[in-house]
Amino acid sequence: MVTARWFTALCYGGMMSLAIGLNLMPVFLTSLSLAFGGRTGLTQEQLGRLGAISFTGVVIGIFVAGSLADRWGAKVFALAGNGFIGAGLVGMAVAPTYGAFCATVFLLGGGAGILDMILSPLVASLNPQRRAASLNWLHSFYCVGAMATVLVGTIALRTGFSWRLTCLLLLGLPLALALAFAPLRFPKLVSGSEARQPMRHLLRQRWFAGALVAIFLGGATEMGMAQWLPAYAERSLGFPGWVGGTGLLFFSLSMALGRMAIGTLSTAVNPYVIMAWCCGLSVILFLLGSFLPVSAAALAACVLAGFTGSALWPTLLAVTADHYPRGGASMFAALAALGNAGGIMMPWVVGWVADASDLRWGLAVSGVAPMLLLPLVLVLKQGQRGPVP
Repeated sequence: MVTARWFTALCYGGMMSLAIGLNLMPVFLTSLSLAFGGRTGLTQEQLGRLGAISFTGVVIGIFVAGSLADRWGAKVFALAGNGFIGAGLVGMAVAPTYGAFCATVFLLGGGAGILDMILSPLVASLNPQRRAASLNWLHSFYCVGAMATVLVGTIALRTGFSWRLTCLLLLGLPLALALAFAPLRFPKLVSGSEARQPMRHLLRQRWFAGALVAIFLGGATEMGMAQWLPAYAERSLGFPGWVGGTGLLFFSLSMALGRMAIGTLSTAVNPYVIMAWCCGLSVILFLLGSFLPVSAAALAACVLAGFTGSALWPTLLAVTADHYPRGGASMFAALAALGNAGGIMMPWVVGWVADASDLRWGLAVSGVAPMLLLPLVLVLKQGQRGPVP
């Protein structure tokens, strides 16, 4: 058995692999529109549909793997997740039509969903005394992976390098992780002295139902901006394509720094208070990013929204794991599925509103998610239990 620290580090790498699956496509939305839509391009709804298809794959991957991980163990799913991501990248590189590209995006999302489901309970089981810190650090590496992906994609746009070849260039990480995980013996997701708490019991708990709604809104807060930022910078703010990609890069950096900061602060400050402040600030930044008349200032507000929204998802996972320490992989799967369902809904809603009005209003509407999450976080705080300050 390798050390918990080294195993955790491999999980951080797995989160970066997951990030490739969910962040490469948004950088190339304009290129994809031209490649598959001809001279008129794809509609904004069709572009938004790509994000929805990706996150549908994520949710299905989470449900399929989550129902089996407590019985089969984590190893098979760590390998399968990286394998599907690798296959999806190859499929994207060779897809001849919009329909074929949608199918490969779904496969890529499925691999990301499997990893999303398995990595959080695995890291929580490896670091039981510091779940909030370790889960925030784990999810900060999603942002690190997103930054690396966006950087590669932005350089490709800037230099005229093919987006298809870029997909193949990023194939190395999931393949390397699959090889690194293959010989390892994985820990149990719930320690042997504890009985896993059945999902049917959790679903009868009001607090858990509130946590599911909360993480749905947290996912919507994060992905509404992340999926549309490059296209918004290019189409509504008037920047060239490489600036939109750079904006997403700094958005991911902002999220990474936010999660690392919360990973440090979570042992000293009540995490519910942190989440409440993040919700309120996110609403303000979404509105500023949508309606400020100065394009550079609007883009800066969008980037800063990454910092304020970054803590919501991993901190909700951590406080729920503290509330129900025997929840196992099934609990994490339910949380991840609802969080990604928010990621399905919001990019599609942004595209739909953009077609009906414009992209500024589409982005502004996504600010409803953190606005609704704020009072819910305060309600959850009233019923908190577990190791919080």
